[in-house]
Amino acid sequence: MVALNPVLAAVLRNTLGRRRGVTGCLFTFHRAARPEDWASLPDRDFYVDIGFLDRLLAYLARHGWSVVTIEEAIRRSAAGDPSKFVNFSIDDCYRDTFELVVPLFRKHGVPVTLFVTTGIPDGTHVMWQAGLEQTVRERDTVVLDGKIVDVASPARKRAVYNAKARAWEGREPLEYAAFCAANAVDTGAVYANHAMTWEMIEAVVDDPHVEIGSHTVHHPHVASLSEEAAFCELERSRLRLEERLDIEVHHFAFPYGRAGDCGPRDFALAGKAGYRSASTTRKGLLTAGADPLHLPRNTLNGRHQQMHHAELHLTGISGLAARVLNRV
Repeated sequence: MVALNPVLAAVLRNTLGRRRGVTGCLFTFHRAARPEDWASLPDRDFYVDIGFLDRLLAYLARHGWSVVTIEEAIRRSAAGDPSKFVNFSIDDCYRDTFELVVPLFRKHGVPVTLFVTTGIPDGTHVMWQAGLEQTVRERDTVVLDGKIVDVASPARKRAVYNAKARAWEGREPLEYAAFCAANAVDTGAVYANHAMTWEMIEAVVDDPHVEIGSHTVHHPHVASLSEEAAFCELERSRLRLEERLDIEVHHFAFPYGRAGDCGPRDFALAGKAGYRSASTTRKGLLTAGADPLHLPRNTLNGRHQQMHHAELHLTGISGLAARVLNRV
């Protein structure tokens, strides 16, 4: 992909801003990894290289972008504030959020929003992605469907991980349990290696660079649930965070977050469950006067780690393309 010329990017931002009352861009991602670990990751799309994130934060500062909380983002949207701003949010919250991400944002002196799946620190969420990835990453062979499968090379690790993740869709906990039994996976060690614990969250809850939000209890496709079950996921996660951390939680992010994962019923439920905002993963820019209960966010992942990829989000081009291609 050809990089956007900085002048062209600025013109596009200004043009879209005048036409649509654009006020900001919300970024999201799930996990972060050190540059030296990148080659060995089977599930690269789930991560952002922490070195790239460091460069992106410096780039935004040089080009006059403010990094703000979700609370401040919706305030600016409501006020029609024309200044350039971004928000960064992390969904789920794993150990690397505590070890890599929060320290990086603290170094840059800017905030980051943590949308916590409360089943992770509570130890009730099945961490099948982390367990599958760790096992494939650490071993030269794994047992799949009763057969010994080679996963010695980085390419084989990625291929096998991706194939099993697709094959398990919709029945991940059961498939993962069978995989762990066949491969003698220590699920307690997986949790210790990957989960962000309550103690870690408590260590950052008073940090002025950290905003805490909710991301359900069990990370379901909310739209697939009954209204009662969906409301329970939204409300219980907020109440759990407030009870454990002694804070008020005002912001929520839908798991998965695309059009099929959350809709008008679910946006209304977020308001009923006590949230001021609810974020999706539908690409686009935050416009003046936008409904805070279905905010757009732009996902950063392992395939898109160049500044021109970020500019495609900052200019709104990626959101426009997604709508044209019906990838929402």
